[in-house]
Amino acid sequence: MDDTNREAVRTLAIDIGGTGLKAAILDAQGEMISERVRVLTPRPATPEAVIGALGPLVEPLRPFDRASVGFPGVVVEDTVRTAPNLDGDWGGVALGAELHRLLGVPVHVANDADIQGYGAIEGRGVELVVTLGTGVGSALFLDGRLVPNLELGHHRFRKGQTYEEQLGDAARRRAGNRKWNRRLNKAIRHLRGCFNFRVLYIGGGNSKHVELELPEDTRLVRNVRGITGGIALWR
Repeated sequence: MDDTNREAVRTLAIDIGGTGLKAAILDAQGEMISERVRVLTPRPATPEAVIGALGPLVEPLRPFDRASVGFPGVVVEDTVRTAPNLDGDWGGVALGAELHRLLGVPVHVANDADIQGYGAIEGRGVELVVTLGTGVGSALFLDGRLVPNLELGHHRFRKGQTYEEQLGDAARRRAGNRKWNRRLNKAIRHLRGCFNFRVLYIGGGNSKHVELELPEDTRLVRNVRGITGGIALWR
């Protein structure tokens, strides 16, 4: 591919979430050059239902040359290993290959928090990303390099429960925003002690409910990074 064509490449970026399916077109630099389209995630969120919903969602965004997909679970070589906040049997679904057949372009798939991290990090030192949504996602980077498959949300946090059981959307609704924010404050301190991060980035749909005065080493990032970070899968 010559430099002119490389600059003209259009990347379809898809963000599969427990609540919504989102997509937009990125230019060669990873800037969004289309409107972001969104539909609710089908219920139940089985592989057939989610893949089936993506076709109509992205059709208005054509043409595109390739696709990046963020997925809420462990993904290895474009194949799903786990999907704790979706429904049905996702384990072993070759999502990259399935979407290649559906879309007709090359496809790469990665964990959604990893993609949001690629869109947020500076590439220096230890940088930790936590996404607050239906569940709790996480990504860890060292000097810009991803430490894969962290899945921090399913690790023990407090009172015998995991981060996801304490900070996921169901927990926020039960506890209320005030108590949920107190838990988040404790989580930030706990994570700092565990990882000694240079920066902690907090994103995801529920980051809009964060009401804390955040410490200097902790930043909120726009949820759109879960789209724009998709360009990193092609670098």
